[in-house]
Amino acid sequence: MEVDYKNLPGIIDTHAHLDELGDLETALEDARRAGVIAVIAVGSNQASNEKVLDISHRYQHFVYPALGLHPWELGDLDHNKINDILRFIEQMGREIVAIGEIGLDYDKRVTKRASKGLQQAVLKDILALARQCGKPLILHSRYAWQDCFQLVQEAGINARKAVFHWFTGLSSVLRNIISAGYFISATPAAEYHEEHRRAVKETPIDRLLLETDTPVVYGRDAKYHSRPADIVRSLKAVAELKKMDESTTALRTTDNARNFFNLQILQHPKL
Repeated sequence: MEVDYKNLPGIIDTHAHLDELGDLETALEDARRAGVIAVIAVGSNQASNEKVLDISHRYQHFVYPALGLHPWELGDLDHNKINDILRFIEQMGREIVAIGEIGLDYDKRVTKRASKGLQQAVLKDILALARQCGKPLILHSRYAWQDCFQLVQEAGINARKAVFHWFTGLSSVLRNIISAGYFISATPAAEYHEEHRRAVKETPIDRLLLETDTPVVYGRDAKYHSRPADIVRSLKAVAELKKMDESTTALRTTDNARNFFNLQILQHPKL
């Protein structure tokens, strides 16, 4: 890319599955060189959560942990194992900056193994835990935006305490999310995915976070496995859609992330 992003205000990748990377150290060094000052590492099951905590300990003040239970994982778990994971998240409450990745997924391949009812029941339990712990939420809501928003509202989750990541839902639901004070996050798909681009364009800059969802595969023609350094793609896409310069976009979205996760971090950590 032509822009020297490392000279912009520091960027925060607010959603990355670092536990799935085989080249973690290289990926994080590349991210730092690209101007990334923090990465939120999200968990999806017990093994993932434990690995996320280990990574955050090894890369203190750069990687921050969020522990969760992804709806994709529920088909492999019985009631006792689900409760064990929730207890573990509760026990780690002082170490984590958020609870996530959690949510609903109504794709047929998922609901065949984990019914909508089961997903909703588990999410209700997690939302109650999040309210008790006072932690913000990172929400997955594929084909379930309205139901997910409704459950978050019914749980009494405060404004600015939830982000609906990689939003591609209806404008009507997006307006409700924004009116309630919640956030959405922009991924590198904002370069080309029309529904996601529309959502980013319609969302005020003070309700936007940037993320990569590493190691998701992006691109239409040339495919690539994302890494935290690819947050610059999210930044550039948001700046273009919001008709803002990239420095201002970085500053505003980074301030949003600092406040959302209550981060106390250096602006430019040493390599």
